[in-house]
Amino acid sequence: MPRASPERRSPAHPQGFVDAVLAVVADIPSGRVATYGDVAALLGSRGARAVGQVMARYGTDVAWWRVIRAGGRPPTGHAERARPHYDREGTPLRASTDDDGYRIDLAAARWRP
Repeated sequence: MPRASPERRSPAHPQGFVDAVLAVVADIPSGRVATYGDVAALLGSRGARAVGQVMARYGTDVAWWRVIRAGGRPPTGHAERARPHYDREGTPLRASTDDDGYRIDLAAARWRP
């Protein structure tokens, strides 16, 4: 998913925030998910978009597919790439008629530490 290396930190996201986001995501268990807003809230923030930006830039070293959109949809543009991870981990899914073709059953899969 993300392409930039951790050495190229954005001034908009201090090192501590980036590391905190990645640490929360690393704690999400297999088969469970959290929304971008959930991750932000765990950090005492309302910055769901900031979490998304961190994931887009630095999330390759963590289970990026476990951070999803609020409606239970997989990360934007990555539904096809994420699906095998969900299937392998037994993440509860539901069929949908949108472009992604499925949604994560957020009520069943949401992680709450």
